[in-house]
Amino acid sequence: MNHTREVEVVVIGAGQAGLAAAHHLRRTGFEPERDFVVLDHSPGPGGAWQFRWPSLTYGKVHGMHALPGMELTGADPARPSAEVIGEYFAAYEETFDLRVRRPVDVRAVREGTGGRLLVETSDGAWSTRALINATGTWDRPYWPRYPGQETFRGRQLHTARYAGPEEFAGQRVVVVGGGASGTQHLLELAPYAAATTWVTRRPPVFREGPFDENAGRAAVALVEERVRRGLPPKSVVSVTGLPLNDAIRAGLESGVLDRLPMFDRITEEGVEWADGRRVAADVILWATGFRPVIDHLAPLRLREAGGGIRVEGTRAVADPRVHLVGYGPSASTIGANRAGRAAVRDIRRLLAEQEPVAA
Repeated sequence: MNHTREVEVVVIGAGQAGLAAAHHLRRTGFEPERDFVVLDHSPGPGGAWQFRWPSLTYGKVHGMHALPGMELTGADPARPSAEVIGEYFAAYEETFDLRVRRPVDVRAVREGTGGRLLVETSDGAWSTRALINATGTWDRPYWPRYPGQETFRGRQLHTARYAGPEEFAGQRVVVVGGGASGTQHLLELAPYAAATTWVTRRPPVFREGPFDENAGRAAVALVEERVRRGLPPKSVVSVTGLPLNDAIRAGLESGVLDRLPMFDRITEEGVEWADGRRVAADVILWATGFRPVIDHLAPLRLREAGGGIRVEGTRAVADPRVHLVGYGPSASTIGANRAGRAAVRDIRRLLAEQEPVAA
């Protein structure tokens, strides 16, 4: 494709946030392929869920909220979440005729002509009046750097490449990270590994009781304040804490979730602290989270001095044509649904204001 195609809105990403936005575009009168297009780089439906490890069954998933207009019912909790949610997203795309184009890699978004944005992709270019960026974080795993890391003789991998506990049988595993993935890995690994060690930068905070609406609003407000100031969004767990469920309690009682402070360096044989303590390891598993996938927006110069994109609601303050859904306060599944609706409402208003007035 060498020619540039024109639409009113381009949606980048077909995970929870992107599909929610596409749904609200569809129900408010935008036609797929004529008025908007959804571009997704993944091989199939399911967003980041399709890449989750097989042992993460649907029953272990917490906080999965249905997409707007179609509930997820009757799912077997013992099936891998990648399968359940992948099939659900596929059915959703078909039911609402969203016509997602995949696999399409978006390489850059830059200023076009006539006040439009130019979206450059592996499948040619698109000229659009507005953009909904719903690229999530899965494709940008965060790897901290520590002295001696390159000397380690064992294996290092990130959560993004974790395939299940069986491959670690008989090995000594150091799990780094205080989020939900880190605790899930430890609880899974314990029956297989020769030994597990948990290290985190900050002491983990376990949350007692239900995470009600008020607590949710407070957590979102904290994340929202950061993106409003142009700072990179923090992880959800950093503001909500870890839910203290039966599995976590059992891990605390057994010692599997005994946490050590972050080590100071990595050696050939494992990790060590400044006080001389050492732990031998065959594997270091970095459950250290992800960062927003926004490098393709770099030509628009949206980043603030603090390193993040300043956002009001879902709209990039530096460019009202660009909306970020699933970013910062809308990174949860329910938040992504609400953000998709809000972005479409704002874009409709923007496009209406740009329409020429008849003489």
